[in-house]
Amino acid sequence: MQNWFIDRQAAALPNWLEALPAARLLARAQAGAAIGPGVLWFRQRSGEAIATTLPAGQPAAGQHWVLLSDEPDEKTVLAALAAGAAGCCNSYAAPEVLQQVALVVGNGGLWVGQSLLNWIVGGSARILEQQRQSAPADDWSALLSERESEVARLVASAASNKEIARQLDISERTVKAHLTSIFDKLGLRDRLQLSLRINGLAL
Repeated sequence: MQNWFIDRQAAALPNWLEALPAARLLARAQAGAAIGPGVLWFRQRSGEAIATTLPAGQPAAGQHWVLLSDEPDEKTVLAALAAGAAGCCNSYAAPEVLQQVALVVGNGGLWVGQSLLNWIVGGSARILEQQRQSAPADDWSALLSERESEVARLVASAASNKEIARQLDISERTVKAHLTSIFDKLGLRDRLQLSLRINGLAL
């Protein structure tokens, strides 16, 4: 797949050439309809806005945009994705990283980097917890004893039987007995269904 590096001037950083030596270089003023299918790498220099760096609209058929940011952060990555990019990474990333980005994006995937991925996962977990706490009590709790409800909530937080036993100061055998009772009362088959039910993600 063809790669295109697009900057204010038709010049490339050394790591770009090492990663993708067959890539073509273009100045922004040259970037337009002449570019065919491939991965288009747009460099965002320090202080530049996304709108200045990425073209207006969405990528053409067969094109995949990547933002190369001199100063990437979570907001930059999210703004790039919202503007149509399939990925964002540091302009000075190691050649091996750029090759991985090219492979992932070229095959239709998204590249957001580990830090943003952790931020998204952590944020999603916080949102789910807030929703669970603010939502009216589900009828499941009315069907269980107080101790069974405690066990169910711990299972929903991904605690193992051993961890539940330690936290509630009971034996693992007792935890298993509670789970059997919980599954029976709620009409569930396993821990996954229970977790989904407790977290309000399934009935």
